[in-house]
Amino acid sequence: MASVYSPGLKVVAKTNVHKERRLPMLGDVHVKKGDVVKAEQVVASTYLPGNVTPLNLANQLGCDPKEINDFLKKKTGDNVEKGEMIAETPGILGFFKTRINAPIGGLVETISTVTGQVIFREPPIPVEVLSYVDGEIEEVYPGEGVRVLTTASYIQGIFGIGPEVIGPLEIVAKNAAEVLDAPAIISAHIGKIIVGGSLVTAEALRKAVDCKVKGIVVGGIDAQDLKEFLGYDLGVAITGTEDKGITVVITEGFGKIEMAQKTFDLLVSCKGRKTSINGATQIRAGVIRPEVVIPLPGEKVGKEEVLKLGMAVGGMVRIIREPRFGEVAKIVSLPEKPQMIPTEAKVRVVEIQLLKSGEKFVLPRANVEIIEE
Repeated sequence: MASVYSPGLKVVAKTNVHKERRLPMLGDVHVKKGDVVKAEQVVASTYLPGNVTPLNLANQLGCDPKEINDFLKKKTGDNVEKGEMIAETPGILGFFKTRINAPIGGLVETISTVTGQVIFREPPIPVEVLSYVDGEIEEVYPGEGVRVLTTASYIQGIFGIGPEVIGPLEIVAKNAAEVLDAPAIISAHIGKIIVGGSLVTAEALRKAVDCKVKGIVVGGIDAQDLKEFLGYDLGVAITGTEDKGITVVITEGFGKIEMAQKTFDLLVSCKGRKTSINGATQIRAGVIRPEVVIPLPGEKVGKEEVLKLGMAVGGMVRIIREPRFGEVAKIVSLPEKPQMIPTEAKVRVVEIQLLKSGEKFVLPRANVEIIEE
């Protein structure tokens, strides 16, 4: 057996990228199949129901639930402003009246003479789905969303934080090994997605937020710096919803790890291009990888072969276990029979050669991740 399934990261100079853009619930689609769209364009929209707030009006008025309609100034379906009077008792000789005001602005959704409760609902919340990438509408899902096709340079990262952002790509690091520190980030980087080398520091992250940088693509990050920046430990939860004012895509892993030269060279070749990045990451079931998508206007890719997620001699892998974590190597051979490793377990192994030092050694196949060319 010459190959075996292994997780892989894509680093591709030109490929077809298909992005599904769906609404969280049924709504309106604003484009049709074949339309050319921009990344910032709204392709679908809907409204989420507002939050509800209950009010026990019978208790507030000190009356029987079935009597609340006698004192209400509003009926089901009426709009109310926060603080607006909605019910009032007649009092005694016009004095000692009890007045009840609306706890929120919105709609009187239900009035119950059984429980004495009035339910208020806040205004609907508008939701808009952007195209995310420049491209063409490949498919329309009526009431749900679309699929966008673009020809682009495409890079998957190992880890990321932050939502989808779009901006021009700026190369800050001089090489793949350079550390991205605070002094390297300047006001000219406002609104841009910047590329570092082997590491981004906590100070650089804070400076980037102050300078309104949209995103950072870099080789590594210190776990403690990330925790300090976020203010909490991420654990194993899915990322991508962090509201820190910036999106970060880590291409190699935790710690100071030089960005793979191929990845760095690809990013350098795309300097100035409009770029879309997403920090969403999930490492458990249903794996989600952070990504960098750089559309290539006017370029096309013919019919693509289906990628085979298998190892092959000459292929590239990244080591995902210590002590060589993050290093990139070439596959030299794929022994067919399981071999004994230091833990005394028998596993399938791969012989690799490090690109930097040329050193050869054998690792369990589970300790490497394919880099899809």
